[in-house]
Amino acid sequence: MAEQTAPPVIPERTKPDSAVVRDALGVGIAVGLSGFAFGVTSAGSGLTLLQTCALSLLVFTGASQFALVGALAAGGNPFTAAAGAFFLGTRNAFYGLRLSQLLALPRAAKPFAAHWVIDETTAVALAQPTRRAARLGFTVTGLTLYVLWNLTTLLGALGAEAIGDTAAWGLDAAGPAVFLALLAPMLRTTTERATAGLAVLLGLGLLPVLPAGVPVLVAALAAPAVLWAQGRRAAHKEAAPEAAHKEAAKEAAHKAAHHEEDAR
Repeated sequence: MAEQTAPPVIPERTKPDSAVVRDALGVGIAVGLSGFAFGVTSAGSGLTLLQTCALSLLVFTGASQFALVGALAAGGNPFTAAAGAFFLGTRNAFYGLRLSQLLALPRAAKPFAAHWVIDETTAVALAQPTRRAARLGFTVTGLTLYVLWNLTTLLGALGAEAIGDTAAWGLDAAGPAVFLALLAPMLRTTTERATAGLAVLLGLGLLPVLPAGVPVLVAALAAPAVLWAQGRRAAHKEAAPEAAHKEAAKEAAHKAAHHEEDAR
C-alpha cells in the first residue's frame, strides 16, 4: 500500500501591523477632517452648538448627518428630514452583519463596536487579510475617525457662530460638496453610476415641486429602478439567442419543405 502524503500547507497571507495602522490612520484623518464642514453646515441650518455636537457624538454616520441638516437648511419638515437620514443610515445594518462574522468580537464589546460600523471602518476591515488585521484596522479607523470627526464638528460649529451668516460666505455649499466628494470614489461599477445618476435626476427634478426632504426619499427609488432595468435587460439577452435559434430552425424547416416539394 502506497504511503499517503499530507497536502502542502499554504501559509496564510499576513500584513504587518504597522501597515494596517498606517492605512487606518490615513482613512481616519482624511475623512475626520470633513467634520468641520458638517459643523458649519449644521450651525447654518439652525441647529445649536449642543445639537450639532450631539449628532456627531450619538449618530456618527456622516452621510446621514449631512442629509439631515441639508434638509433642515432647505426648510424641510424635521420628521421628513429625519426619515431621509434614517433610510440612508440603514446601510450600516448590512455592514454590521458582515463585520459581525469577520471580527467575531466578544459579546460585551459588540454594542460599543456597533457605534463605529460605518463606510470607512467597514472598508478598512474588509481589506485586511486576517481577522487580527481586520480587528486592528477597524479599531484604529473607528477611534481616529470618531475623535477627529467630533473635534472638527465642534470647531466648525464654533467657527460658523463666529462668522455669522454661512450663506454669505458660501459655506452653505460645504456640506453637499463634502458629501459628493465622499460618494464619488465609491461609484466603481456601471450599476452604481447609473443608480447615482438617476437619484440625482429624481432629487433635482422633484426639488421645485415637493417639500424639502421629500425628494431625497423619492431618490431612493433609483436603486430598485436600476436593478429592475438590469433584470429586464438580462432576461432579454437570455431570450434573444433562444428566439434566434427558433427562427433559424423555422427557416431551415421551411427550406427543407421547399426542397421536398421541388424533389417531387
